[in-house]
Amino acid sequence: MSKELVISPRSERVREELADAGAWSSYAAVLRQVLGAVIAKSGIDFLEVGELLVNEPLPDRHLGLRNGVGVQFPQAIDLVEDMAAGRGPYCQLFIPGRLQIESGWGGAVHLYTTRAVAADLAGLPCQDAILQWRDGAPEPVAISKPVGAVADESFWEMVAKASERFTLLCERWAYGAYGRRWFRVTRENVAELARLMRPRSLVCVASDPVLQPRPELLEEDFTAFVAPVLPGELFYRSYPGGADTLSEVTGGGFSFMLADRVMGDWCAVVPDSDGVNRAQWESLGESD
Repeated sequence: MSKELVISPRSERVREELADAGAWSSYAAVLRQVLGAVIAKSGIDFLEVGELLVNEPLPDRHLGLRNGVGVQFPQAIDLVEDMAAGRGPYCQLFIPGRLQIESGWGGAVHLYTTRAVAADLAGLPCQDAILQWRDGAPEPVAISKPVGAVADESFWEMVAKASERFTLLCERWAYGAYGRRWFRVTRENVAELARLMRPRSLVCVASDPVLQPRPELLEEDFTAFVAPVLPGELFYRSYPGGADTLSEVTGGGFSFMLADRVMGDWCAVVPDSDGVNRAQWESLGESD
């Protein structure tokens, strides 16, 4: 892929207000038309999801969205429109070597494609939108220290041994405050939890973590839990960037706090069904 197409709103108000602007629907219609043309010319039936960011609960139309999942033509276009509108969820959509789609700023969308496809699409309509073709390729994802461990049978055997003590497990299936699931692990449920983990998720484990609310945690990323912390999936709330006061946390019904950095010491990536790890997560600990 060596050609980049940038689609952006012609209207300044649309660029500033996105979906709240009165003319958004006109821009969205052109955006969908262009996306459809590019996907059709690329000769693909689906696009793979990567770099998923979930800052709000997934809407019903996008339930089941995960890294590595293939989304069909209509859902892919819906996803791109939602990203451009500032609603999210956010992700990359791609087929290696043929097409990659990313959201930009101010309602813009970036498409990377081949020179052959670009030549076929030179006459695309541009009413209500600005279309800019330029030479360019997608930048590789910069992972300076990827997690190398794989959540294989030996990993889960170690988790089972650790579960003799009080043990928490976090499945990070996407970036963002809503891209996680938390569990208390026991000997009785560890096999079930291993089956529940989704391919390409980052699984992190901590045994006997300190959960008492402490003022010093307020200045860093942390997660809060309700009491009691029973075996199985846990209700939680993420506090990226911390919180102002302890009462802000406890007043919301949360009795325990855990610094997110604690979960960086023991992590592994869930492989695909063929046993191959195709996900890259940045390591936050010293032991990965």
